[in-house]
Amino acid sequence: MNRIEARPGRLAAVNLGLGRIERYVLRQTLFAVLGALAVIGAVILLIDFVTVAREVGARTEVGFLDVFGLTLMKAPNTVLTLLPFVFLFGVLAAFVSFNRRSELIAMRAAGVSAWRFIFPAAGAAFVIGLLTIFAFSPLASWLSERYERRSAELLQSYVPVAPEDVWLRQGDGRTQVVIRARTRVSPGDRLRDVSFYVYTLDDRGQPEPSRTIEAREAVLRKGFWQLYGAREAGAGEQAVAYETLSIPSTLNPANAFEKFAQPRSVPFWTLPGMISRIEGAGFTATAYSLRFHQLLATPLLFAAMSILGAAFSLRLMRLGGLALLAGSGVALGFVIFFFNELSGALGKAEIIPPLAAGWIPPLIAFLSAFTLLFHTEDG
Repeated sequence: MNRIEARPGRLAAVNLGLGRIERYVLRQTLFAVLGALAVIGAVILLIDFVTVAREVGARTEVGFLDVFGLTLMKAPNTVLTLLPFVFLFGVLAAFVSFNRRSELIAMRAAGVSAWRFIFPAAGAAFVIGLLTIFAFSPLASWLSERYERRSAELLQSYVPVAPEDVWLRQGDGRTQVVIRARTRVSPGDRLRDVSFYVYTLDDRGQPEPSRTIEAREAVLRKGFWQLYGAREAGAGEQAVAYETLSIPSTLNPANAFEKFAQPRSVPFWTLPGMISRIEGAGFTATAYSLRFHQLLATPLLFAAMSILGAAFSLRLMRLGGLALLAGSGVALGFVIFFFNELSGALGKAEIIPPLAAGWIPPLIAFLSAFTLLFHTEDG
């Protein structure tokens, strides 16, 4: 009986030891990831500072603090792009350190499988990926939007920009309307010297010119345009003049005249609404859909990079070749990064769907990491 009663105690001790090992590995891995983030972040700050100083500081009369402030607004989006490397380098450095201190040998001798001490790091990377989507990404987008606005203000004050024509577009499943105005009365939704080019979509979805409307003045109301001094002419028809004329509109007066922000400047939470708004105006929202899917796939990519970094550093020091294997892991990380960028370029060009462009690279990285880990651990 005494021997039977002693077994649960020994099992509990083993489980407790495994828990301590996993916590230790996770803690050391997070420290290494923070170190990699600090190094990469410092390099990005330096490069962005030089870029901002050349593009904005050299053209305007701004001081060091202004250039540095603009750099702090621009850098987070670049850091967000390179975060997969942070996890790859951080996890790789942590596990190489374990190997050099013979801690991996001790863990293996204690019967700890590589799956047990790699998955906590991968799980932490996945959680940080979720935090990146819901917290860091919106902050980086907000700062990027502030940077674009502030740099544009500084450049515009230095080199005055000539007034440009106002271009708008609206449409539905049957018609598309391109709107061009010489002047916009600001503030307000009143345009002067306006032309409406109306196109009808055929059975293949191709636009065909239908009619043209010119007006002395146009005011955007909720659900329609109110035209004054209008003149309408169809293809091969005589022009008809109207003192006032109303035509339907799908534009929202609250945001119709706002310029669409760059995809990287749109927070994750507002991307679905932005996509609907752009598509409702008759434009393509491919770049925004691609950005949305790339952000959704971020946790999977972070976890895959963490597993790759660990799997490439499991070879024992006494067997040799660890440096070459770690270098191969870094090279594979660069290949995945460039493949991700290539997929993004193909997605923006509408060669492949945004869903595929956003998810295929993380899935390939994740499957590659699992394949390598299976081969290393289970032969």
